[in-house]
Amino acid sequence: SMALPPLLAAGSEYLKNKVCRDVITGNAHICLAISEPSAGSDVANIETTAVRVGDYYIVNGSKKWITGGLCADYFTTAVRTGGKGYEGISLLLIERNTPGISVRKMETQFDSCHSTTFITFEDVKVPVCNLIGQEGMGFMLLMLNFNHERFVISISACRAARMCYEEAIKYASVRETFGKTLIQHQIIRYKLAEMVRQIEALYDNIERIAYQYKCGVTDTRMGAQVALLKVQASKTFEYCAREASQIFGGSSIVKEGKGKIVERLYREVRAQAIPGGSEEILLDFSMRHVASKIKKSKL
Repeated sequence: SMALPPLLAAGSEYLKNKVCRDVITGNAHICLAISEPSAGSDVANIETTAVRVGDYYIVNGSKKWITGGLCADYFTTAVRTGGKGYEGISLLLIERNTPGISVRKMETQFDSCHSTTFITFEDVKVPVCNLIGQEGMGFMLLMLNFNHERFVISISACRAARMCYEEAIKYASVRETFGKTLIQHQIIRYKLAEMVRQIEALYDNIERIAYQYKCGVTDTRMGAQVALLKVQASKTFEYCAREASQIFGGSSIVKEGKGKIVERLYREVRAQAIPGGSEEILLDFSMRHVASKIKKSKL
């Protein structure tokens, strides 16, 4: 949902034939390489350069927090082919086995299955035919792609929030304190009710946006809505993880026993709230979008 769409949208037939079938059938892996040590959400200021020399681009720089980097055969990579700002950004398809590339695993708060990595490019020669679209198109392709990344993260966060609720209500139904089960305490019922209220509201929002995509609403019209959806998703997940942890008590802070799933989920919260655009960035983005529409309408 993240690394292949730019290829499908703007890649040459050569690149599509080279990569897409193998990735879709699971015979190859591809990951998206955008973030850098000095540019996370600030995509327009990436510093990795791609200088054209004859029939090749010479790529130098580094990428950080790259999901799937350890197993990827290809990197859809944001590089700077022009001047400062978003107009100087392009996308290159870079093959993992190209000389000059080093990949190392980064230990994370949540787990190891995402294979989060730090990638270094040192004088990496990439054929010009591996350019995705045209020079200077990279930022536009990434912005359209972000909608789908954020949508997928929102679905994941919704499911994780529901798991927190499910684990909590099952535990509250059997765990006894002060002579009665937890769910017989009014404050515990309140916590569970508030969890499920937020989860169902989030799920309805996901369904609404999915329906708009199904009806053909374009990405250019969906940016602000998807941004707000992701914020709602991560905040709902964070609330449910916290409340489930409170219900489980001490069992939620050890990696064993009945609370081990909630313990694991709690460590995932920030991995939903930050990647794909932090909550603060997305809220600001949505309001800038609204302000722009108001300005154009001359209200």
